Amino acid sequence: MDISHLVKSAAPLIERALEEDIGPGDRTSEAIVPPDATGACTIVAKAEGIVCGLPLAEAVFQGVEPQATFIYRFRDGEPVEAGDRLAEVQGPTQGLLTAERTALNFLARLSGIATLASCYVDAVANYRAVILDTRKTTPGWRALEKYAVRCGGARNHRMGLYDMVLIKDNHIAAAGGLTAAVRQAQAADAELSIEVEVSNLDELEEALGLGVDRVLLDNMDMATLRRAVETAGGRVFLEASGGISLARAQEIAASGVDAISVGGMTHSAPALDVSLELVTR
Repeated sequence: MDISHLVKSAAPLIERALEEDIGPGDRTSEAIVPPDATGACTIVAKAEGIVCGLPLAEAVFQGVEPQATFIYRFRDGEPVEAGDRLAEVQGPTQGLLTAERTALNFLARLSGIATLASCYVDAVANYRAVILDTRKTTPGWRALEKYAVRCGGARNHRMGLYDMVLIKDNHIAAAGGLTAAVRQAQAADAELSIEVEVSNLDELEEALGLGVDRVLLDNMDMATLRRAVETAGGRVFLEASGGISLARAQEIAASGVDAISVGGMTHSAPALDVSLELVTR
């Protein structure tokens, strides 16, 4: 999804975010700022990172104040340093101040995810493994957060329950076993890729004989992970998952897996510190 379609699809989310912040009115700005006052604001990075969400910030400002002009100084996915001026916004001052916090919330959240994703990508840069996200996203924000992951250089796993079969431990329990679960999935839809989760080498051996497309190696220690890679011998795409910290990413990549999925990129990324500076005129 390109950014213009993403912003369009996020319009209801932006509208709800503005409604919860503004309510019946911005009492502070309405009381202090003359309605005919105009100004220029600069969005400034307060820390090093990867910027993401500038088009969302633009949509917020223009949602509050259609006369606002948004001038980009950086583009999503670009690295920034503390003090960099990311964008300028011009227009009626009251509207700019009303939109400030909601715009910065989108920008800080998405830039934080992109920044953390880039850290994971850098950690495994010398290995074959790619970094994948998961479905551990903020409800309603999935498309935005997965976009931020891509801006950070990582890749998206499935978008939802609809675009891939991922057989996990509870599915296996419900089906009465790993083989039964895989066979039922294969019979139900021959078009979708099938990935199955395994937690030990015996389950891996079983999965290798079933013609699945991918195997998820769940919460394995390093010795078991290395043996799993040796056992698979390149016959299937291997994804390591479960408690993947930034400190462990390089060691896991060195095992030879094809991918490492990291839920923390989206559910635990710290926001990138950004601020708005106003110059009245």
